[in-house]
Amino acid sequence: MSFLTLGPSPARREVLARRIRLLVAATITYNVVEGIVAITAGTIASSTALIGFGLDSVIEVSSAAAVAWQFSARDHAVREAREQRALRIIACSFFALAAYVAVDAVRALTGTGEAAASIPGIVLAALSLAVMPFLSAAQRRAGRELGSASAVADSKQTLLCTYLSAVVLAGLLLNATLGWTWADPVAALVIAAIAVKEGREAWQGKGCCAPVSPSATPTASGQDTCGSSRSGDACCSAEQKEDAR
Repeated sequence: MSFLTLGPSPARREVLARRIRLLVAATITYNVVEGIVAITAGTIASSTALIGFGLDSVIEVSSAAAVAWQFSARDHAVREAREQRALRIIACSFFALAAYVAVDAVRALTGTGEAAASIPGIVLAALSLAVMPFLSAAQRRAGRELGSASAVADSKQTLLCTYLSAVVLAGLLLNATLGWTWADPVAALVIAAIAVKEGREAWQGKGCCAPVSPSATPTASGQDTCGSSRSGDACCSAEQKEDAR
């Protein structure tokens, strides 16, 4: 038996690629502004959490820029050839973020200074908490349909920024209202652990399965597809492959 893979048509691929380029551009623009505001507000308030939040924005820009570089190619084959390098850049961004957040959290827990309340920081974190989930979900849907591991990995980077926004917001609010300076660094350690996990998955090319067409049929060799033009070898996580069989 032959194995039939029904991925997006060439016209649909171009629509999805254009959508990803627009979403990446929006992500980069937002994060540049977010990074400047967060680092400035963090410096004024001596808030390591806000400064770390701003540096996360810088890391997210590098991740989005890697995907922008990949999708700057108009030819689908060229985009696929660039994907592995883009995934490596995104994975390294996750690891760098995890390292910084972990070190920063430990420093905060050991009492290397107390941050003052920051109203601009609270507003910025709340805004990011409202905006980032929509950008992440839109890019993840487009990446999965297109079968792009790098686009899905970058959407996870954006989703991680959402979690970090929630952590920073909670920490700033608790610090401003109750004086609980320990709340933010403890939660930040959880974020660091999540970042390491996502970095490993990005490095391995996992997590971008596109929906499997009901018309797809298995081969005698037992290979599967997750709707990817590359038979899903580097594009599907083990659980997604199992579901597709």
